[in-house]
Amino acid sequence: MAEDSDLERTEPASSRRIEQARAEGQVPQSRELAAFLVMATGVGAIWAFGGWLAHRAGDIVSHGLVFDRKAAFDPEFMGASFVNLSWEALMLVAPIFLATIVAALLTPVAFGGWAFSSKALTPDPMRMDPLRGLQRMFSWQSIAELVKSVLKAFLLGGIIWWVVRHEQDQLFALIAQPIDVALASTGRILIFAALAMVAGLALIAMIDVPFQLWQYYSRLKMTREELKQEYKEMEGDPQLKARIRSTQREAARRRMMSEVPKADVVVTNPTHFAVALKYDAGKMGAPTVVAKGMNLVAQKIRELADEHKVPVLEAPPLARALYRHAEIGDQIPATLYTAVAEVMAYVYQLNQYAASAMGLMPRPPAAIAVPAELDPGSPER
Repeated sequence: MAEDSDLERTEPASSRRIEQARAEGQVPQSRELAAFLVMATGVGAIWAFGGWLAHRAGDIVSHGLVFDRKAAFDPEFMGASFVNLSWEALMLVAPIFLATIVAALLTPVAFGGWAFSSKALTPDPMRMDPLRGLQRMFSWQSIAELVKSVLKAFLLGGIIWWVVRHEQDQLFALIAQPIDVALASTGRILIFAALAMVAGLALIAMIDVPFQLWQYYSRLKMTREELKQEYKEMEGDPQLKARIRSTQREAARRRMMSEVPKADVVVTNPTHFAVALKYDAGKMGAPTVVAKGMNLVAQKIRELADEHKVPVLEAPPLARALYRHAEIGDQIPATLYTAVAEVMAYVYQLNQYAASAMGLMPRPPAAIAVPAELDPGSPER
């Protein structure tokens, strides 16, 4: 039962799944919203500029019906007049067409913006499969679209019927009215009918948009197994991440070990801890930890130090304090300056003795004072 539940698409789509769908051209769409915005924009433009449009259209018609005797006998006049009048009429309605085109292009903004994908243009043989075509025709989505179309036709037909019933007296009165009055009344009735249609389309869009969004996100739902796989892909396989961390630690350990031969001294516990220090007065404000480790790593540091003739000093409290309070690449804490100064003085004397081979070999510091609060092994802590 648990395995079956993992294979059911019950989980909401992740943000990554939605982004992948958009990249493939799958975005929520509502033709009803587009129809409403285009219709509302066109009707609004005609309503706002109706008077000017009617006046300008009348001028174009009047100009087209006027010609003198010379024009009547000019065989090229009709063609040129037709082109000029057509251009003027096109420029007259161009702003309305432009406004409706902009409204159609802005419709996707309501669903999160445009999505450009070349995948939609890629030939897909599955789209030409007649069986899949039949399945789509009789799918629940097709049935829902059919029901929506029927309801839409009934609603818009009812609006038209209501407008005719509401304006029937005005429609019959057009027969007896003068032409200019009849035209004005006709324009008013058409605008009223268009506004009623826009209201109907608005109602349809208000129902269709939530439905399209619900349908879109339902199609993108994921199974629990898909969510787990996506999480692994995004966060990485735990085993792979563990191997990567192990590889990184090994690489860091190799880099650290390569610095041991360059150190000035290695301070040890003597067996549990080892810390390698280096000091360059011209580049460093204080001695710097170049390597540190415990147990097996400490043993490897001591072996490298012996191999490359790096002085090794047993100072358990100082080794523990340095290991606890200084990271690799960091300068030693200021509270340990005095203790480390004793070590560096010993190293300097040791180097002087090795260079001259004269006098007595310097003795290592007997007891290096380390603040009790810095020494993890101090009984006073």
